[in-house]
Amino acid sequence: MRLFICMLCWLSISLAWAAPVHVRVIGHGMPDVDLDNAIYEVPVKPGVTYHDLVDSLKSISEGMNFVNPANFPIGEHMKLRGQDPQGVKEVRTFCNLSMGTEIILDHPEFLVFAPCRLAIYEKPDASGKRQLYLGLDRPTHDLKNIKQPTARAQASAQQLEDALIELMEKARRGDF
Repeated sequence: MRLFICMLCWLSISLAWAAPVHVRVIGHGMPDVDLDNAIYEVPVKPGVTYHDLVDSLKSISEGMNFVNPANFPIGEHMKLRGQDPQGVKEVRTFCNLSMGTEIILDHPEFLVFAPCRLAIYEKPDASGKRQLYLGLDRPTHDLKNIKQPTARAQASAQQLEDALIELMEKARRGDF
């Protein structure tokens, strides 16, 4: 009996060691979040164009009480300098103060990460064909740069990140 219990303990420790502890499962066909990476990236579904994606981001973000205070068409600026951006390259900012206020009140220095940023870009897929992607600078990862963040700030950052991932999920499908 003791041998059996010891083997069960060893098995549970082995399984725990082998299990990926640095990911958060999203589901809905979305990639898992690598908790050690500041970037969360999702491919845009085939058939969803850049313009569909932008329209979807606008519509869905407004419905989620986000404002889009700035857009940075980096690819267009590269073209003006005679550089080929190799597809779409831009950053769109999103802000929802009802979700992020607690972080800023508890840690004003977190403003260096505000507003939240989503990147829209193209890069080659496994076959070398250009694929459209959405990328997020994760608020919970940014919060790791704050010494001793409050529980309130941590909860706020998680709420904000979850909402932005939901926005990405819907927008990558071209939903409205």
